[in-house]
Amino acid sequence: MKPRWTMLLRCLTLCLLVLGGWAAEEDVFEWTDDDFIHELDRHENTLVMFYAPWCGHCKRLKPEYAKAAELLRGNDPPITLAKVDCTEAGKSTCTKYSVSGYPTLKIFAKSDLVSDYNGPREAAGIAKYMRGQVGPASKELINEDCLKSFLESDDVAIVGFFEKANSKLAESFHAVAKKLREKVRFAHTSAASLLEKEGFKDNIVLYRPKILQNKFEPSKVVFEGGNTISDVHEFIVKNYFGIAGIRTRDNAAEFKNPLVVAYYNVDYVKNPKGTNYWRNRIIKIAKDFSQFNFAVASKDDFQHELNEFGITFTTGDKPIVLARDSKNQKFSLKEQFSVENFEAFLKDLVAGNLEPYVKSEPIPEDNSGNVKVAVAQNFDEIVTNNGKDTLIEFYAPWCGHCKKLAPVFDELGEKLADEDVEIVKYDSTANDVPQPYDVTGFPTLYWAPKDAKSSPIRYEGGRELDDFIKYIAKHSTDGLKNYDRKGKPIKAPTDEL
Repeated sequence: MKPRWTMLLRCLTLCLLVLGGWAAEEDVFEWTDDDFIHELDRHENTLVMFYAPWCGHCKRLKPEYAKAAELLRGNDPPITLAKVDCTEAGKSTCTKYSVSGYPTLKIFAKSDLVSDYNGPREAAGIAKYMRGQVGPASKELINEDCLKSFLESDDVAIVGFFEKANSKLAESFHAVAKKLREKVRFAHTSAASLLEKEGFKDNIVLYRPKILQNKFEPSKVVFEGGNTISDVHEFIVKNYFGIAGIRTRDNAAEFKNPLVVAYYNVDYVKNPKGTNYWRNRIIKIAKDFSQFNFAVASKDDFQHELNEFGITFTTGDKPIVLARDSKNQKFSLKEQFSVENFEAFLKDLVAGNLEPYVKSEPIPEDNSGNVKVAVAQNFDEIVTNNGKDTLIEFYAPWCGHCKKLAPVFDELGEKLADEDVEIVKYDSTANDVPQPYDVTGFPTLYWAPKDAKSSPIRYEGGRELDDFIKYIAKHSTDGLKNYDRKGKPIKAPTDEL
């Protein structure tokens, strides 16, 4: 009997797991060409994912999309999540809405297309973004139960208390709410009972969710500025994240340098207590260093940032602390994390006692070629202080356009070998890109005049040999020996008989 019961238990467990998966999927509707418009008209607000079954990005988004639908279940106003298979029964619909890549997400109000979806791709972010897209930017609270319900969330809440609904502050509040509705939760009230209970007649309050409350900062922050839109906006931006914000892939760009980040197993779903254990220790010290912005972040989500500091593998539960100053120089806490070590690190950072980390390949043993190889460690020698006009290519080894450019660059180096010009290449994937160069794609080329290396010029010209020669001939500081200013070869003088 024992083996039989074991088998039955396994079957039951499997069924529950499968049913659990179905339950999540049931919140997402699958529509076809035949019923798409009809179904849209039945739903007030809809987010539609246009996908292909073979698409890897679609497969990764699918469970987050289903979870977001579950989070939005019962939302007021209602928000529906649906999907359309562009390879089968939804081909005509995908063509109609100009779907050219997968997944493509679009927002509809009934059957009217509102906009493309440009928000986060994880469940909580999708739900939050969509809540910000529908209904009023600020929810009206009519009694104490409404306020209590609104504050029962894991997100920061901004609430306006206005005795006069048309006051200058109220108008500014609603203007900011419309501007930030995709990122911030807003509510307002003019209910006398709420104004009396909370003790406000014309003010704005930021409430921190219970899960983020700590003894080092107030759980609610009362607005004390003026009554303009910029005053209200500044109040929210300044206080929203608190002393140490929760940095995610979706909001990472909102945390500005100088920035100190503690990376560890940040997980407010599975382990909120453990997450706050370390966050509170960060906050305890960070509160005394207001010249920096602070954040905590999941080390798994930001492994690429750890890699930028030369950290490819981490063990243990303690935070890894990394920092960037206002010049984007990189610094790391080398000792194992402790409150004492963290405080000492910040004091040294303020005092300028730390050596910045620079990711660099080794300096080439032989750099005698016509195209010089620069790395982070020798950039000043090869580029900044070389005393020559310089054309620099920032490239990636895997980049197809870079590979195509390589023989042209080699030939250019050969043609200008005896000129007062340096031709340089720089692997931006293996070396930190120095200031003031801005590299966001490959290849990126810059022209750095010998007397103005602090103000390099992005090269936007053609990429054939003649294009480069004409550009360099025109822009070289002292002119070239073998080419005129138009890039035409200068004929060598001949002896007369």
